[in-house]
Amino acid sequence: MFEQIRWDERGLVPAVVQDAATRQVLMVAYMNAESLRQTMETGETVFWSRSRGELWHKGETSGNVQRVTGIYVDCDGDTLLVRVNPAGPACHTGEVSCFYRRLETM
Repeated sequence: MFEQIRWDERGLVPAVVQDAATRQVLMVAYMNAESLRQTMETGETVFWSRSRGELWHKGETSGNVQRVTGIYVDCDGDTLLVRVNPAGPACHTGEVSCFYRRLETM
């Protein structure tokens, strides 16, 4: 499966995380080959933190883990869709989704 993925120049691919039950988009994060491998092995999301430069197991400290139900690669191979059963909010603000702020029309 890894050969189907078009990693960027940093070895990363965006991962759109979606609630498996509601189909709500919860967050967007980045994965590298190691975080994808760990996600597939553990069944919980693991991402690459671009700001910290290290692997990040979602919910490791908060308890808001995301149990993976499926991982899909888009037709171009440059984005992943990760469907999950979340144990709590996805956003560090406590919101269910990181996409809770609507841009007003101008």
